[in-house]
Amino acid sequence: MKKNLLLIALIIFCSKTFAQTDSLKHSPVRTLTDAQYTAWQNGTDLQNHAYVAELNRYPQPDKVLKLKKELDLSPIQINKLNDIIKTLKLKKTEVGISVIRNERTLDSLFRTGRLDEGSIIFYGNRYGLYEGEYRTALLIACFNTRRLLSDQQLKKFEALQKH
Repeated sequence: MKKNLLLIALIIFCSKTFAQTDSLKHSPVRTLTDAQYTAWQNGTDLQNHAYVAELNRYPQPDKVLKLKKELDLSPIQINKLNDIIKTLKLKKTEVGISVIRNERTLDSLFRTGRLDEGSIIFYGNRYGLYEGEYRTALLIACFNTRRLLSDQQLKKFEALQKH
């Protein structure tokens, strides 16, 4: 009986350990989770920074481009959307690299004890600056995307998003 219970406990332990492996990946930066690190590196918006724009009928360019046929976008509109997306991707990646570098610096300062209030304020404020740059890039992309669309295309986009 004890052997059976021990075997069952071992099976449960192993299954839980293997199930957690993917969610417990370690980030190369100790102060960021793997999901945060990957998001900053790839320019993925985990915090929905463009929500205010989308809420007020300023769509994200990649969402519009995915519906180019349904919206009957012209070649000029498609090219301009691709330019907006390219610029946005570059900015998001640039900001992500800066955030990762900033986190490494903060971690190093705390780990080594080589910090003071001034450096905490400096690097803390830099993080806020990067968040602002990231959000601004997204909001400008949404603003410029809406400017490309006719009223009819915008209405059709909104109708397609509801489905």
